[in-house]
Amino acid sequence: MIRIRDLRVDYDNVCAVSDLSLEIEPGEVCGLIGPNGAGKTTTMRAMLGLIEPTYGEIEVMGVDVRERPEDVYRVVGFMPDFPPLYEDLLVWEFLDLFAASYGIPRPSRRAEVGRYLEMVGLADRRKTAVVELSRGMRQRLMLAKTLIPAPRVLLLDEPASGVDPQGRIDLKNILRRLAEERTTILISSHILAEMNEFCTSVAIMERGSLVVSGRIEEVNRRVMGHSLVSVEVLGDPDLFLSIIGPDEKAGPVEHKNNTYEFRFEGDSEAASDLLTTLVQRGVRVASFERRRDNLEELFLKVGSREQP
Repeated sequence: MIRIRDLRVDYDNVCAVSDLSLEIEPGEVCGLIGPNGAGKTTTMRAMLGLIEPTYGEIEVMGVDVRERPEDVYRVVGFMPDFPPLYEDLLVWEFLDLFAASYGIPRPSRRAEVGRYLEMVGLADRRKTAVVELSRGMRQRLMLAKTLIPAPRVLLLDEPASGVDPQGRIDLKNILRRLAEERTTILISSHILAEMNEFCTSVAIMERGSLVVSGRIEEVNRRVMGHSLVSVEVLGDPDLFLSIIGPDEKAGPVEHKNNTYEFRFEGDSEAASDLLTTLVQRGVRVASFERRRDNLEELFLKVGSREQP
């Protein structure tokens, strides 16, 4: 797990991170989101001991980063944005080099290298020179290198940058599996559409400060005000509106083509009851969806509360 208390990082006369407190439990995939310059990368580097905080406490798997940095390095995997690669090596040689540095015995390394290349979708690029890889393939290779020592905590800085759609699907599946194995994962990104596919919790930063954090469903309730229901209605909508209008759990209805959207305070069971009522009373419902807001909508809502 990760526990940060009152973290502050100053660069000369600039405060890059201000009084940030955050907890991420094992099995969570937490999205650290915010615009460029919000302090996301600085926060990660402080967690790794690469930057000396002005003050504050950082614990990783119960270990104080300042007091026992070497113990932290043994359990953390870090994938930076634009990671440095040895371009004169072949793909398998690059991974073999790091597998050796992590103490994997020579007889086991070939199988381990093959397993991680398969995991990130680079098995067919085994004998390709690193210099020939695209931006997205380099990201995949660095992810494989980061996963070799089986870290219990994973810090990923813009991991999907330049990755093609299939690569994002592979990344999502890898993160899901790691979360099921109780790995603690923190992902930093400003590409919110990608983060929405990966994360179970969120921490939103603005100008060095943490604006809001928590499980996505919880933050949605606090910031957006319950779930959003979208109903596609066929035929005359008057009957539908006459049912939704008096419902105390339903907010104002917005009309978009044949679809109607409104905030709904009820839980899944209440939404199911509402759908049953609509159908029983003769409303022709083509589709009924109760969904959470995506991270882009959530971020824009939180950002709008910030004062200039």
